[in-house]
Amino acid sequence: MRSYINIYAILLIVFSSLVACNDLNLDPLSQGSSNNWYNNEVEINMSVNDLYKDAFWGLDNTEWTDDWIYRESLTPITSATINGEWGTINSIWANSYKAITRSNTLIQNLESGEINIPAELVQQYIAEAKFVRASQFAKLVSHFGDVVYFTNTLDLDEAYSLAKTDKETVLEAIYADYDEAIESLPVSYSGSEISRATKGAAMAFKARIALYSGDWDIARDAAKECMDLEQYSLYPNYEEIFYPSTGKTDETIFSIPRSEELNSYNGDARNYLPRNSGGWAAKDPSWDLLCAYTCTDGLPIDESPLFDPQNPFENRDPRCGYTIVPFQTPMLGIMYQPHPDSTMVLNVNSGQYQTNNDTRSNQQYASFNGLIWKKGITQDWSDNFREDSDIILMRYADVMLMYAEAKIELGEIDESVHQAINSIRARAYNVDITDAESYPAVTTQDQDELRRIIRLERRMEFALEGLRYMDLIRWRLAEKALNRPNYGMLDVAELKEKVVDQGLWFFPSTPEIDEDGIADFSEMADAGLIKQLTNRQFDASRQYLWPIPTKEVLINDNLEQNPGY
Repeated sequence: MRSYINIYAILLIVFSSLVACNDLNLDPLSQGSSNNWYNNEVEINMSVNDLYKDAFWGLDNTEWTDDWIYRESLTPITSATINGEWGTINSIWANSYKAITRSNTLIQNLESGEINIPAELVQQYIAEAKFVRASQFAKLVSHFGDVVYFTNTLDLDEAYSLAKTDKETVLEAIYADYDEAIESLPVSYSGSEISRATKGAAMAFKARIALYSGDWDIARDAAKECMDLEQYSLYPNYEEIFYPSTGKTDETIFSIPRSEELNSYNGDARNYLPRNSGGWAAKDPSWDLLCAYTCTDGLPIDESPLFDPQNPFENRDPRCGYTIVPFQTPMLGIMYQPHPDSTMVLNVNSGQYQTNNDTRSNQQYASFNGLIWKKGITQDWSDNFREDSDIILMRYADVMLMYAEAKIELGEIDESVHQAINSIRARAYNVDITDAESYPAVTTQDQDELRRIIRLERRMEFALEGLRYMDLIRWRLAEKALNRPNYGMLDVAELKEKVVDQGLWFFPSTPEIDEDGIADFSEMADAGLIKQLTNRQFDASRQYLWPIPTKEVLINDNLEQNPGY
């Protein structure tokens, strides 16, 4: 079992009677118990550990983006039906404010001077609580805009009556919390404490919210400070970073550990696994994502002479094949081939052929577009259909690309920008950055071209890592990317007649890629060679912000709903 921080159940039950009234104040440490709980270092340490429970962290869901299909299903975001009663919104709002309230209570008790623990530990614990508080408010303002802001402990009447504070004011407080955390947090920890906040984590998360908010100079400086710590480096093998067996690497800046022992795991693994391995292959990469990866010459597929629509995985950026399973390659010991004529497939482990359940000729619910995920998926996933890899919330590659993007937006294009992008790109090709002949090194000085490159680089590097949604939101591309159909293969008989028998498998033609890296499949659709699975919708008049949970607005007359909801 990987090292982890124990989350003590006592923190969740001692004052459970206090958690039924108001989500803004659902903190078991914020009322009555505070007077007799914070008595010694053990209790304080337990309270700090509780701030790192996975319910308070997590990632945005890839299914809210154009990187994803789930058969013929949509989400409230991709169907433009999002409202304040959506369970996801209620959960994120409630859990963020739980963590904020617990952080406030911890800070208040530590600053009281009444707890007999070493001064340096007091400062560290306060810094950790401020890191958590800043990160939770950063999550809230990036999704909701203006939010309820407070740094003290609240009674119920206060919690019911607070109005929203404007986003810019909250941002200033977030930056201040991160700065104070940076002052007192350690650079690293010894032993098994791998998931506590560090200076680097505070710097990196400060850079992220600054980037999301268009505060380019703050993002640049925070990212650079993190890089200058010289505590982090790119893991040499991109494919292996995400394997559970790899564990924490020097690229991981902040992660939340999971394990079955902690009862913390992804129970949805079966939807990602190939059907030949007992999975359902239901939640899959989109064709949009597949077509976003450049060819090995660095050009998009509609410009590169290297792209062959009938062999779409050949001559592509290596991260394409590390993220999406290439056809006729082993996946969990069985060759993956969705071709309708491949009714039998080789089991590499046994050396025998078996029925191919990953072609729709045999299984009508095999992947609707022929693609399945590969990134981070190992045999462990299919052993019990659970996945308990650590949740990587920040890694060094993100810091480097945030730094480069901020510099590009500021017009400060220098060698450090190229160095950051090319380091990550060279790693993907498994070559040294100096070996510019072996990967498509970036050399341009043009700001618009670099902006296009950095956005595409982020999509290729961070697919399935929870970053695409906020990238679409902050770049104001959601209204383009999420107002297009999601496509897949024709049904089997028609697929054979119109595509396979005509020698047009897999893609009948090459889709056009626009200046934002978004593919246009309309020509193939108009020719009847592919099938529309869903019609994604995004309402730009309101969806760039989420609605405040309806129940919060109903119980608080001072809490105004966001426009359009």
